[in-house]
Amino acid sequence: MLRIRIRRSLLATLVAVVAMASITNGQESWTQWRGSDQTGVAGEGQFPVSWNEETGIDWKTAVPGKGSSTPVAAGSRAYVTSGMDEKNHLIALDTQSGKILWQTDLGPDRGNKHKKGGGSNPSPVIDGDRVYAYFRSGDLACVSTGGKILWQTNLQDRFGEDTLWWDLGSSPMLTESAVVVAVMQTGPSYLVAFDKTTGDVIWKEDRMLGAPEEAAQSYSTPIAVSIDNHPAIAVMGADHLTLHDAATGKTIGKLGGFNPTEHKYFRSISSPVAEGNIVVCPYSRGETVTAVRMDALVAGKGKEAIAWFRDDLGSDVPTPAALNGRVYLVGDGKTSRGKVWCLDVNSGATLWSLDLPKSRISYSSSPLIAGDHLYITGEDATTHVVGPLGSESPKVVATNPLSDDEPFTVASPVPDGDAMMIRSKSNVYRITGK
Repeated sequence: MLRIRIRRSLLATLVAVVAMASITNGQESWTQWRGSDQTGVAGEGQFPVSWNEETGIDWKTAVPGKGSSTPVAAGSRAYVTSGMDEKNHLIALDTQSGKILWQTDLGPDRGNKHKKGGGSNPSPVIDGDRVYAYFRSGDLACVSTGGKILWQTNLQDRFGEDTLWWDLGSSPMLTESAVVVAVMQTGPSYLVAFDKTTGDVIWKEDRMLGAPEEAAQSYSTPIAVSIDNHPAIAVMGADHLTLHDAATGKTIGKLGGFNPTEHKYFRSISSPVAEGNIVVCPYSRGETVTAVRMDALVAGKGKEAIAWFRDDLGSDVPTPAALNGRVYLVGDGKTSRGKVWCLDVNSGATLWSLDLPKSRISYSSSPLIAGDHLYITGEDATTHVVGPLGSESPKVVATNPLSDDEPFTVASPVPDGDAMMIRSKSNVYRITGK
């Protein structure tokens, strides 16, 4: 028995070493929205800094239909979703050539309520040889990396019609055994976990929090966190942060007060981001940021669990990125558009800030930390590169336009080895800078 434990320990250590080496070389997979650890960090690597439509582009592939999901990638394949011919589709691309390998029909497209997106806004997630895709229609499917549907269900058929005013934005996330979806709306709201292999419901936790009208609706994505070395899930929306046991879905922590005036239209779009024990929560349509100590919230300390609060900056749509005790936010409000802040994650103090080049274009994409730079893509598919992040006063070192500048680019830039993939309104680009 001892020998088995030692072997398991050695195996776990080997896996960790291999994973760390992969990150160091910039070769890690980007398996879900905001990356495998959901912090918007690509790790180390020689990532491209400058490019345009004529130089630095490895390939450019037109993606049929309409969708704004951020690509995910593992091995030599990337996946996006799209609505076309009134159907939801999951699409696989070869990352070496840009060739579309297959596209699988996964139910009726019921989106197109907003000019920035459609029914295919959520990003897929990859788990080994399986890909999971979720759509505004309520369809959730598990598809093999070869394009075969392994199981499929519809949340609306099972648990009630959705009541969102706009197109769905929340992506599925993974735990050790399940794929988890959050439904936050005016009406029945819940988290539900499906067995990765069979599609059976493992648990379902109601999340009815009494937020008024549109404030009850959230387009954010749940994130996997660790609280006292215990796997948990953090969810932001409906004027509350909730923490859930990852194995059972049980609510283990809850914090309200994000909408003290009960504003009717405080829907949330930006997802939270966690760095260590701190979870950072943008809210109030980009006007506030609240950082919460998760262990204190689970311990029942309520508002005393708040580490810091800022009401002089924020992010409405872009989700922050976090690394090494710092959190990076991109402003997209009328007065904050194009403002970038770097905050100390423990104190909330501003370490530095800068303004991106002035433009009428706003930001729906979320920032990416890659190497020693921050990548920020505007709705016109122009990407600003800020850095070096290790300096005291980072600058805009490059501004990189693409010809597919018709609004709206909503997907975020993601790494592919030492390259970068950007999904514009109509295309997916692989950028090497060479």
